[in-house]
Amino acid sequence: MIIFLYGPDTYRSRQKLNEIIEHYKKIHKSGLNFKILDLEEKEISYQDFRDEFQQASMFKEKKLAILINIFLNQEFKENFLKNAKKFIDSKDLILLYEKNEVLSADPLFKFLKKEVKSQEFKPLERQKLKNWIKKEFGNYQMKIEPGVSEKLINFVGNDLWRLSNEIKKLVSYKSKCRNIEISRKDVELLVKPEIETDIFATIDAIASKNKRQAFELLHQHLEKGDSPLYLLSMINFQFRNLLVIKNLIKKQKSYSSIIRISKLHPYIIKKSYFQARKFTFEELKKIYQKIFQTDFGIKTGRIDPQTALDLLIAEI
Repeated sequence: MIIFLYGPDTYRSRQKLNEIIEHYKKIHKSGLNFKILDLEEKEISYQDFRDEFQQASMFKEKKLAILINIFLNQEFKENFLKNAKKFIDSKDLILLYEKNEVLSADPLFKFLKKEVKSQEFKPLERQKLKNWIKKEFGNYQMKIEPGVSEKLINFVGNDLWRLSNEIKKLVSYKSKCRNIEISRKDVELLVKPEIETDIFATIDAIASKNKRQAFELLHQHLEKGDSPLYLLSMINFQFRNLLVIKNLIKKQKSYSSIIRISKLHPYIIKKSYFQARKFTFEELKKIYQKIFQTDFGIKTGRIDPQTALDLLIAEI
């Protein structure tokens, strides 16, 4: 028997892999017939694998062989495909676990999709991601106030590995406070937003009134697959920081004082300090208001998200 797990969401695929391993270990106690082989890390010959897998088990247990990254080893992959039918008919189990992107035209991939039990793990879309976050907090018997999931997604994106760590951090913090509800303020206090370096280039283009470049950079984000709402949240986040920093500059605070007072990450301040000087305080307030109106228009369905972003850039 063969099982195939693949897809870019390695957090959930790893969870599934661990479930299968734990289930196997509960039934087969000896551990002598369980193997994990990472074909990216070690030079493993197909012949050695086949010979060992086909040996009779001493304890009459089913074997479980986990092959990680088989698509990176051309020789192993080709030989495995030639004999795959035999493995499918075997009472023993081979689990193929792929962490990297796989070409849909690959012969082994096409065979596995057609002939064996397979499961693809795609990144969770926004609503499913919010449901996942709520469920994760629920696993810790922790409630969340409205807007917490949205805030976490805006700060972290759909990286479940990091989201899981941030959720554990928030739960630990609130448990010490003997409070069973996470608030948006807790997220703002404890979670550092994931700022992509190239978003600063987009802001720089806006700040320099270079609308052509701003449009080009914005559409590069969209073509790369970034969500319009995510991009708007990043622009909103950055202009909010610029307002905070500009206000402190207006009050003639020193650079070191701005770091201390604003409590923003030093990297964000480093990037934002010079951008803030390209705007007046009044300009930043007007832009921030336009961002709020754009966000409202998108969320109420009055305007298409991508069109709304284009209009926002045009009006700044």
